[in-house]
Amino acid sequence: MTTLDSEQRIAPRASFFNDPVIRGIIYQVVVAAVLVGFIFWIIGNTAANLAAQNKTTGFDFLWRTAGFDISFSLLPWSRASYYWEAFLVGLLNTLLVAVIGIIFSTILGFTIGIARLSSNFIVSSLATVYIEVIRNIPLLLQLFFWYFAVLKAMPAVRNSIELPFDSFINQRGIMVPKPIPDDQFSFVWIGVVLAIVAIVALRYWAKKRLETTGQRFPVFLTSIALFLAITVLAFVVSGASVAFEIPVLERFNFRGGLQLPPEFVALAFGLTIYTAAFIAETVRAGILAVNKGQTEAAQSLGLKESDRLRLVIVPQAMRVIVPPLTSQYLNLTKNSSLGAAIGYPELVNVFAGTSLNQTGRAIECIAITMAVYLCFSLLTSAIMNWYNGRVRLVER
Repeated sequence: MTTLDSEQRIAPRASFFNDPVIRGIIYQVVVAAVLVGFIFWIIGNTAANLAAQNKTTGFDFLWRTAGFDISFSLLPWSRASYYWEAFLVGLLNTLLVAVIGIIFSTILGFTIGIARLSSNFIVSSLATVYIEVIRNIPLLLQLFFWYFAVLKAMPAVRNSIELPFDSFINQRGIMVPKPIPDDQFSFVWIGVVLAIVAIVALRYWAKKRLETTGQRFPVFLTSIALFLAITVLAFVVSGASVAFEIPVLERFNFRGGLQLPPEFVALAFGLTIYTAAFIAETVRAGILAVNKGQTEAAQSLGLKESDRLRLVIVPQAMRVIVPPLTSQYLNLTKNSSLGAAIGYPELVNVFAGTSLNQTGRAIECIAITMAVYLCFSLLTSAIMNWYNGRVRLVER
């Protein structure tokens, strides 16, 4: 009887090819071999084509004189600058419009996302119309609208529209006063850093106080007062001063001040408006994902609607909001390359466009540009993953 059970327990041995483990290993080896062969074929084919066209490769072109103009640059630029300087100019212009777009699209997206859940019919309807209209129109078309139909349709320089605070707008962009701080202003920046440190310490103390005593402290208003007090004190004690260079209209154009070209304004505005619509939907979905019982529990504690939203709903919704929010930040950064379509001198336009055409180093320029966007994506993901770890719920 025992011998019969043992024979029944032993399963018949599968054939070599029908073993799922061995078959999986074979498939992976075959795929890896095909991939490596394809890469070697691409490299060999590219090298053969470059040799047939008598073209050289390498990064020595970065130290050659560029010899072209760039309309907008955060760094000193002239025709005598090198190609690596052109790369830096494009990189900084991309970073500038990406950072501005992320900050303002986040503020606008959170505001509209919360407004869409408002009990006020007009407010929620306006938010719905904004989201449905903006996110269903291609971004490139929106950039064309803001650039050609709005900014380029502005009056000529001689008929510039005067804005408050000695600012002007015309078809060449927006001109605003340029702040010029003196040497003593560095003490004010030190005061700003100290104020931020003090606010962080205040928030930490207020949180501990709430957990131990249950008493709330007005952190927001106190933080604003603390920031203003420390900054103004540093400004007064250091004797710092800030002069403003006012833009002045001369014969053909404005002189002085800070001039924002229409390409930059259109790209920053278009990216902000477009991305905010998607962030608003992300915020709305995150808030709706919070269990309704949490709202009812907050109501039973006597919290006002604004406090329920700020202290109970939004903190719990952030664990749902942060992952898709990271994706929107990545999309905004990559979509900044569409600025090449309206002439904004970002990385693709300056380095993968003009520099590539003049030097013929397509592989090097495209590889560097792709590496930059890859680094942007990895850095953004790392920062947002760190933030997601800070705001996630901790179960006890």
